[in-house]
Amino acid sequence: MTAPRSSPTQLRRAVASSYLGSVIEYYDFLLYATASAVVFNQVFFSDLDPVVGTVASFGTLATGYLARPLGGALFGHYGDRIGRKRMLILTMGLMGVASVLIGVLPTYDQIGALAPILLVLLRIAQGVAVGGEWGGAVLMSAEHATSRRGLWASFTNAGAPSGMVLSTLVLALAAQISGEEGFLAWGWRIPFLLSAVLLAVGLFVRAKVDETPVFAAAATAARSRPPLLEVLTRHPRTLLLSIGVGFGAFVGQGTLTVFVISYAVQAGFPRPVVLNALTASSVVAVAGIVGFSALSDRLGRRPVVLGGAIALAVWAFLIFPLIDSGSTALLVLAVVVGQGVVHASMYGPLAALYSELFPTRSRYTGASLGYQVAGTGAGLAPVVFASVMAGSGSTAAVAAIIAACCLVSVGCILALKETSRADLTTDAEADAPLP
Repeated sequence: MTAPRSSPTQLRRAVASSYLGSVIEYYDFLLYATASAVVFNQVFFSDLDPVVGTVASFGTLATGYLARPLGGALFGHYGDRIGRKRMLILTMGLMGVASVLIGVLPTYDQIGALAPILLVLLRIAQGVAVGGEWGGAVLMSAEHATSRRGLWASFTNAGAPSGMVLSTLVLALAAQISGEEGFLAWGWRIPFLLSAVLLAVGLFVRAKVDETPVFAAAATAARSRPPLLEVLTRHPRTLLLSIGVGFGAFVGQGTLTVFVISYAVQAGFPRPVVLNALTASSVVAVAGIVGFSALSDRLGRRPVVLGGAIALAVWAFLIFPLIDSGSTALLVLAVVVGQGVVHASMYGPLAALYSELFPTRSRYTGASLGYQVAGTGAGLAPVVFASVMAGSGSTAAVAAIIAACCLVSVGCILALKETSRADLTTDAEADAPLP
């Protein structure tokens, strides 16, 4: 089957829409992650011991990641049936509404245990939304691209650190404007309420984008089995390997963007210094993700992701000693190199890789499930690591867990075939034998 080719103008619009949508989605999703590290333990779990409160706060963070596979399966099904564009408008709306509601949520001191319960429910809604968003956004770019698919698809992944930069800057500005007491009382709410503005802009841009030509051509063919059943019965090996490939990257993401931030604050670094380091690392990560993804168009997905996984396993043992030094410069080095270079080399090419693993009529579902199940690593890592630290206080144990997860990714990427030359307009069996 040969699909109509997208024009350069359509490709640019698709990439811009995917990037902007990803920025907005991850602004909301990662804003919660940053807030859980610096404020939610005091606002929604104020009756708990500080260490226990931190674990509980990270626990609500994890619920969002655990809900992401549900969003991937739900929106993936309809995205494979009726189109990518419609689902992307729905996911953006769900995310924006959930984030605004978090911004007006009463605290524990105001309504007691109902506050964290409502917080968890809204976090689940965020997780469902971002679970459906990523797959559709990646496919909008990848299925419009006729060449350099790694580069164009990477802008969706670059939206994650871009959203982190935006959320961190707005949160830091709110903290500066409101002061310490005001920030805990009302200042933290400002970034969540601003989601309403971003939602309006994002929906306007996304409404202008056409459906992908690859899906439009496939939609004329006779319908096969439900996409989820198709993935589970025809491509189980590919699905499992895709989960393993991304798992180490997500554990690293949860470590570098959430756990390390909380760890550095508890180690004595001022909150603004830590947030500034996170912002700097996210800026570098945008360039790193795009750069390493473009490199994967030349060298292949496997060697770039493999190198990144090995580097992240090594860097895990350096992060905490650098922070424990008490030096601001070494703190910045730990997170900037970790997120901006090492993690980016592993994470960036995953956008194209996941889109290349499954055929058109189950691609949204397969790519979303693989990526989002792997993404639970980012949500569980801070909880597990906080529990390990509360029990033994050993950062070496934390580093060993990170390295082990990266080695799982190494094994899975070696088991997958190279996909960078795959033709997305064909429905070739993704579970073909290794070359």
